[in-house]
Amino acid sequence: MVRVRFAPSPTGNLHIGGGRTALFNWLFAQSQKGRFILRIEDTDKERSKKEFVDEIIFSLKWLGFNWDELYYQSQRFDRYRLHAEKLLKAGLAYIEESPEGKEAVIFKVTPQRIKVDDLIRGQIEFDASLIKDQVLIKSDATPTYNFACVVDDAEMNITHIIRGDDHISNTPKQVLLYQALGLELPKFAHLPLIMGMDGGRLSKRTGATAISDYRKMGYLPEALVNYLLLLSWSPGNNRELISIKEAVELFDIKNVNRTAATFDLKKLDWINNQYLKEADPEKLADELIPLLIERNYINKDNFDRSYLITLVKLFQARLPRLNDFVEWADFFFIEEPVMEEAARAKYLAQDLSKEFKLFTERLNNLACFDIINIEASFRELVAELGIEAKKLIHPIRVALTGKTIGPGLFEVIYCLGKERSSKRLLKWVK
Repeated sequence: MVRVRFAPSPTGNLHIGGGRTALFNWLFAQSQKGRFILRIEDTDKERSKKEFVDEIIFSLKWLGFNWDELYYQSQRFDRYRLHAEKLLKAGLAYIEESPEGKEAVIFKVTPQRIKVDDLIRGQIEFDASLIKDQVLIKSDATPTYNFACVVDDAEMNITHIIRGDDHISNTPKQVLLYQALGLELPKFAHLPLIMGMDGGRLSKRTGATAISDYRKMGYLPEALVNYLLLLSWSPGNNRELISIKEAVELFDIKNVNRTAATFDLKKLDWINNQYLKEADPEKLADELIPLLIERNYINKDNFDRSYLITLVKLFQARLPRLNDFVEWADFFFIEEPVMEEAARAKYLAQDLSKEFKLFTERLNNLACFDIINIEASFRELVAELGIEAKKLIHPIRVALTGKTIGPGLFEVIYCLGKERSSKRLLKWVK
């Protein structure tokens, strides 16, 4: 049975690169009906923090990558010591004493050519004569990264190691340890690096943000997973939108791209917008409620949820990120809209008292205040005034919302209601 592992270190949050590595491990396991193991590599006592463990676990669950088994390296120190003793007895390792009298276990590297058939990159060859003797157990009794990985991967029966190609330099060191311990070698697959739009290594400025931050910014997990897939794999036929269920059916690790991927935030925004269009407005509203409460836009104990859902439906097809709703729809929740100065100068500098007053009267006289009748009254007015609709649509929008763009004007008027629409328009009547 295929067994893969994702092994994050809880010395920081789970970032985009780690999220993609977790995805490809989980996806491979699902496609092969195998098992996905989560291993927390918390051997660094000083830097490993519980809050990072919690964040990693939360982010993986949010993305939908449920694991079959969970291990913590900090609970396995006896296993590393046992294998180190085995190498010492076989004469393949030796003790090195520090000035303080503490002992470290060192592995003797045997010069040789090492060949690895990488499932993504093809055959990779290494010269072990360039590798110095490797520390297995440090003088503080903690295991080193490469040694702990080999012991754990062997004891957990890991069949495939899928990780970023920044780990390629670790591969020959680990192969030597597998050989020395008489263990079966797993298959390796190294994912290409993720680069920023500037062509350099991914940084915070170019997208190397924690997965939890993307959640806070208003990205849907399905959209983020879809985008992470595209960073190193394609479903074919120039498709860019694919459900994780279909991806499981189509995925083949050998089809993963070898070349570096470029993280494009605009592309992620586009994909997120596609998912937001199809999302359940009620679920989106639930995500937005805490943000709206934080802004004092709604009272947590007394607000009209159905009205909020109506507003979500009004905006969701346009939003690149769910959280943009809070800024884009602010005029529905505050007494006076925040006016964009450029919009005021362009559309409200002229005196539109007559037009605004006439339109307000028509709105107030509507027996049936709905979108169809609101639009009909507007069309009748501009026809009577002999002006183009756009000459009045834009100034009315700015007067009502403070913005030049947004949902359909007549939908906005309907959702604002007669009273608020009239009040905001009459403010500009001299």
